[in-house]
Amino acid sequence: MTSLSKKTKDHEEIKNWAEQRDGKPAQVANTSAKKETGILRIDFPPYDPEKLEEISWDDFFKKFDAENLVFLYQDETSEGGTSYFNKFIYEEDDE
Repeated sequence: MTSLSKKTKDHEEIKNWAEQRDGKPAQVANTSAKKETGILRIDFPPYDPEKLEEISWDDFFKKFDAENLVFLYQDETSEGGTSYFNKFIYEEDDE
């Protein structure tokens, strides 16, 4: 069985995928400048606030759209288990 990666820009699809895995919107700690959101991540348990800082979904998607990002993810591992694989890529790289 192979695990297939999917891509989306759909906010609800991203939020649902993350929340099904207890994921929260986050930014890499110490990467935000002034009032700008930093480098985006999805944070999964166990949460480590020293590495990833939780942010609101609104701030998350504002940065996601401003950076013209695409969410690359997998639903299942090759063994059929729940996959946590995800990555943010730039839309121009998505060709």
